[in-house]
Amino acid sequence: MIMTGLVAVLVGYASSLAIILQALERAGLDASQTGSWLMMLGIGMGITSIGLSLYYRTPILTAWSTPGIALLATSLTGVSINEVVGVFIFASGLMLLCGATGIFAKLMNYIPRSIASAMLAGILLRFGLSTFEALQVNFILCIAMLAAFVLTRRWFPLYAIIATLITGIVVAGLSGDLHFTQTSNVFTLPTFIQPHFTMTTLIGVGIPFFIVSLASQNAPGIAILQASGYSPKTSMLLVCTSLTAIILAPWGGFSICIAAITAALCMAPDVHPNPAKRYIASTWAGIFYLIAGVFGGAIFILFNGLPTVLIHILAGLALITTLMNSLHQALAEEQGRDAAIICFLLTASGVTLLGIGSAFWGLVGGIIAYQILVKRDHKIA
Repeated sequence: MIMTGLVAVLVGYASSLAIILQALERAGLDASQTGSWLMMLGIGMGITSIGLSLYYRTPILTAWSTPGIALLATSLTGVSINEVVGVFIFASGLMLLCGATGIFAKLMNYIPRSIASAMLAGILLRFGLSTFEALQVNFILCIAMLAAFVLTRRWFPLYAIIATLITGIVVAGLSGDLHFTQTSNVFTLPTFIQPHFTMTTLIGVGIPFFIVSLASQNAPGIAILQASGYSPKTSMLLVCTSLTAIILAPWGGFSICIAAITAALCMAPDVHPNPAKRYIASTWAGIFYLIAGVFGGAIFILFNGLPTVLIHILAGLALITTLMNSLHQALAEEQGRDAAIICFLLTASGVTLLGIGSAFWGLVGGIIAYQILVKRDHKIA
């Protein structure tokens, strides 16, 4: 479970750290401020992941809003850093309002489990495909990691990902693909930035950031918990994460949301046979988040040192079991299979409409199809 937590954090940073750095550069941050912001993100995600996982005994992992940061990377030109912080506080305040009023929880209750599972499968499909697409990028590394995964999975399934990671590092090292560099900025002190609120940035950037983070990050995160058989306290999770983000925003904690993909790693049957014990993996992930936050320079060393293809292969293989279970649950209910397939394909398409990602539209399309098709079947019966 320790290795699962490490892999979850590794995948989370590797999948979107480059986007964060691009957004922070657009916001005009210098090296010291960037280190401070990464520090606050790691600490915020670490505290919430550990606290929520231990309190609810559920594998609850938090993350920054990857869709939100992608939006910011294209929206911050000409916006002062003080206004950017104001946007973070405003968006998290709206998120807090949704959690406190219970509106978000009521909306999530309308999602059938088969649709939530189909959405998760659609998200994970892209990670699974990237594993085998890596054959065209680095054939030897991919084959070696696949062989290690399959062989270890046959005799020692609990250690399959550990063996795969070690094999990948060894092969990458022998081929000269590891490039770890030294840095003096391993530890960075947080820097306070006075927030400034202007109507134009709050409406033009803050509201889209809020909508994208809620629809494309928090909604899938809650749906994945439900698809894995857990009953999350949706309103409280949203209140805790958004309140943490508001407190940390002046120091750079721009977004704390419910994780989706990285959380799915901590919910797989391989983590622990007993679902009630899988929260230990997300707790360890929180510990690694804290370490990553305090020693922000180490993240740059690790991120720059490991080949990107290695991370893609590792993520895809680590999520195979979760993908398989999600597909099984999505198709288990005969009446809802058509709707589940619609949700699965729409999510897997990767389409973005109105600035909102495919996970949200997969949920919407699946729920609409489910309501129409299941009611039709009931009437015919």
